[in-house]
Amino acid sequence: MEIFNSKYLKPFKNIYVIVLVVFMVWMLFFDAHSWLFHHELNTDIEELEYQKEHYRNEMAKDDKAIKELSTEEGIERTARENYYMKKPNEDIYIIEYEDSLVKQKQDE
Repeated sequence: MEIFNSKYLKPFKNIYVIVLVVFMVWMLFFDAHSWLFHHELNTDIEELEYQKEHYRNEMAKDDKAIKELSTEEGIERTARENYYMKKPNEDIYIIEYEDSLVKQKQDE
């Protein structure tokens, strides 16, 4: 019976301490407003904030592209650079630099 008379268990003989410990465990882990639930919600909020910033950046990029394509020069530049279109009787030369080429691995 020395186990129950231990100095570490002495505070747990008081009913108020027992009730307080049970209340704290209940509020931290089992309640609808528990710490675990709030931690999960905060993680979701952070992820949604990141997605919101990403989509704002994408919208800004798209607005810039729309503004560029609203002029005749912008349409022509986009057609030439991205789709390699050309005017009749015109030659296009594509220059690739050595550092921009993807180096292929040679199997030995």
